[in-house]
Amino acid sequence: MKSTMQTVIFILVVAIAVSLFSTFYTLEEGQQAVIVQFGRPVGQTVTEAGLHIKIPFIQDVRRFEKRLLIWDGDPNQIPTKGREFIWVDTTARWRIADAKKFLENVATEAGAQSRLNDIIDSVVRDQVSSSELVELVRSSSWKVPGEEVLQEVAAEREKELKKKISRGREEITRTILTEARRIIPQYGIELVDVRIKRLDYVESVREKVYARMISERKRIAAQFRSEGEGQSAEILGTMEKELRRIRSTAYRQVQEIRGKADAEATRIYAKSYSRNPEFYAFLRTLEVYGEGSNKNSVAILTTDSDFYRYLKSAYPKGASSGRGAAAQK
Repeated sequence: MKSTMQTVIFILVVAIAVSLFSTFYTLEEGQQAVIVQFGRPVGQTVTEAGLHIKIPFIQDVRRFEKRLLIWDGDPNQIPTKGREFIWVDTTARWRIADAKKFLENVATEAGAQSRLNDIIDSVVRDQVSSSELVELVRSSSWKVPGEEVLQEVAAEREKELKKKISRGREEITRTILTEARRIIPQYGIELVDVRIKRLDYVESVREKVYARMISERKRIAAQFRSEGEGQSAEILGTMEKELRRIRSTAYRQVQEIRGKADAEATRIYAKSYSRNPEFYAFLRTLEVYGEGSNKNSVAILTTDSDFYRYLKSAYPKGASSGRGAAAQK
């Protein structure tokens, strides 16, 4: 009897402990909860962190995030208004605004992600297909580049650069957010922001764009080479002109210095030789003897010529006739 009583007491204690454990629940910061009774939500959404009470065994707790959640859509191939096919990659930030409505409509975050895929992708497709590519790429604050930049691009590119932006990427993004917000609140979701992460051409169009970019770069490179060659020729011409001027100036200075030196030498020679004219005549005659005669001409001189007077004076009249004859030769 005593053991039976102890067993009953133990069961009662365990039942009370389990009941108390099932009665209380806690919420962490950044969480909210919905009380579910027999599969249906009851009461108001619990948003305060801390210890809370529910009916044990009958009610259950479904916890949801209060913080911002991330949605990243799959890149989609969408044609623009100008029939240019591009890849559009979009992202969004959302939160659970009404946990009770959220539980009734999508149940889980995975269900919400699937519903956001349908809604946001549809709105993005509508906006992209009704907009020009230039509107999706540029902002409304786009300013046309200066004339110096426009001169370096092709004519068709210049037309694109001068095109006026009426909406711009920011306004298109805001329109996507506004359109999606009209649909999403019925699921207990608040859409905070939508952004286009990336725009890119499809592979076939991308190859054409790359080919056009390469062609344009080659044209600009050829223009730079042509301008460089022109400047190089101009610089070389200027350098050659300056070099000729320097050479001419140097030659003139050399001739002036040489002329002054010759004049000074002549003056010194004249001053020196004027002291003894006979010695000067003798020295010049010896120089002529040393130079010899011109190989292409013949001079016929008599023995009485003054050309040999210093040789004749070297031998008196009484000297040997052989030596005189040799001297005369």
